[in-house]
Amino acid sequence: MASASAKEPADNAARFGALESIQDVSLSPDGNRLAFIEQGPNRTRRLLVVETAEGAKPRQILTSDGSGGGNLSWCGWVTNARLACQTFVRDNVEGDILAATTIIALDATGGNMRILSNRRSLRSLYADFRGGSVIDWSSSDNGSLLMSRSYVPEGDVRTRIVSRAEGLGVDRVDSVTGAARRVEAANRDARYYLSDGHGNIRIMATQGYLSSTGQFEPTVRFFYRPKDGGGWKPLAQNDVVTDSGFQPDTVDAATNRVYGFQKIDGRMAVVAMALDGTGAVSTIYAHPEVDVDDIMRVGRNGRIVGISYVTDQREAAMTDPGIAKMTGALSKTLGGKQIVIVDASADEGRYLVRAESDIDPGAYYLYTPKARELRPLLVPREPLLDVALSPVKAITYPAADGTMIPGYLTLPPGRSDARGLPAIVMPHGGPSSRDEWGFDWLAQYFAQSGYAVLQPNYRGSSGYGDVWYKNNGFQSWKTALGDVTDGGRWLLSSQGVDAKKLSIVGWSYGGYAALQSGVVAPDLFQAIVAIAPVTDLAQLKAEESKFGGGTINDRFIGSGPHIREGSPAQNAEAIKAPVLMFHGSFDQNVDIAQARTMRRALEGKGKRVELVEYPELAHSLETSEARTDMLRRISAFLPH
Repeated sequence: MASASAKEPADNAARFGALESIQDVSLSPDGNRLAFIEQGPNRTRRLLVVETAEGAKPRQILTSDGSGGGNLSWCGWVTNARLACQTFVRDNVEGDILAATTIIALDATGGNMRILSNRRSLRSLYADFRGGSVIDWSSSDNGSLLMSRSYVPEGDVRTRIVSRAEGLGVDRVDSVTGAARRVEAANRDARYYLSDGHGNIRIMATQGYLSSTGQFEPTVRFFYRPKDGGGWKPLAQNDVVTDSGFQPDTVDAATNRVYGFQKIDGRMAVVAMALDGTGAVSTIYAHPEVDVDDIMRVGRNGRIVGISYVTDQREAAMTDPGIAKMTGALSKTLGGKQIVIVDASADEGRYLVRAESDIDPGAYYLYTPKARELRPLLVPREPLLDVALSPVKAITYPAADGTMIPGYLTLPPGRSDARGLPAIVMPHGGPSSRDEWGFDWLAQYFAQSGYAVLQPNYRGSSGYGDVWYKNNGFQSWKTALGDVTDGGRWLLSSQGVDAKKLSIVGWSYGGYAALQSGVVAPDLFQAIVAIAPVTDLAQLKAEESKFGGGTINDRFIGSGPHIREGSPAQNAEAIKAPVLMFHGSFDQNVDIAQARTMRRALEGKGKRVELVEYPELAHSLETSEARTDMLRRISAFLPH
């Protein structure tokens, strides 16, 4: 008989597969209350409010379950007594997966709920599924918000199509009564607006349609309104395929400039463009090796306090000395962890911050500078509190042409080398993305299971400039996949992993890379796991055309021999390793038809393949139950 003190084996699949319990958190303007969205079973989410005083108990004021009225996405404070929240819902409409968002408001004690978005029906033929957005929280003492909202353009009822049914305008909306006052007339081509953080709309982004095809134009055009008012004037434009041109991000009212992103020497930098008609541009920050990808803001006015970028780790260049000193001191106090300012009280007398690292999934704290008090608040991954996580090491390895490929290596806890271990190459999604140092639930799960995990930032990844990005991971798939497979060879030759236990696991584009690696290097990986993968490039182009992205994706994916050569579903006969795939049926990023096409192709060639479908789940498989099930299936499938 087992000892009563004997411990049950840890259920790592459940611990690592669990979603973060805190999906969103915000601080009231007076700094005395928190509102947070808690993840429950399946798709259930709960909105809770709690005083920031020590020992206060949270009170649930709203629940959503992902069906009918949708699910909670985020919540923010309009006043100390009133909250505004966004909900979202997905549904299958005549074979197409569509999603809609809505902004609601309710009292911080619950009740008095109002819909602030214009009413729309997800199943309406002429629906515009944008519920709008809050674009300025600054002037909300009276309970109102500056919001973008969708409207049906006058005289356009009979000719409109689904994707262009309504125009986007700006209203001042009373969160208590729902009454609205028009601030900016609806524009059918408008995509979003930017305010100056003080209640004034200064930037409008538009994207038109090609009249011959009904597809979106690949160019977004930006207009500005002068500080003293008047009509819209041209500012800049941006090519969404090449990311060339200027993309506004944040208006700085104090200097009458808009900060945004623009390439300098082939790498993304932060620049500021004058809004006085001169078009004067100033470089705020450019890095000689990597893209600058974030403008950091604080407070209800969204004032700019710095920028950040990723080398081996994420770094910040602070423009606000006080914030720089504060975050530096907090990082030192918490053992060098990265500090993220999540929210602040209106007077910035209190800050809501998150601290995290590669071996810490993160925790929320309340910091009061005047009292020099740092108090823990919420832990979003409690099941991992007693787990010794594995440090993530930045590495480089040589590609076949001698290029050094950056990436990250995670080993099982307590291991200093990978010799003799089973191993996994885990290419990231995108392809216009990159991995960065920090906690990764999937990599940490595999490390806990005894695997060495390599995450390569192959050529075709973003973040390193145009030369590294090539023509993206689809058009330059041979280079990207060469770097991925060379990562597997490096694990074998340099790190000494077990050749009979080398696998590849990827999500989205990473799933594509995993499958296509099985085509180009059929003897290298002994098992292939692809989650929500792209599998057929011609099919992908056709799918995107249904929702207006045909012209853009035709340029992004390109045309030519690589459409067939670079599609794993068209080359299934070359794959030798067994394949396990997972896909959500409500995936709007990559249609589940892609995985089904791959399954048919492999089955038609007599290959070993399994596809696990999760009904009504999206690209991220957004339930703990699905992720836990997936991890258990993967562990049973991989050689170990």
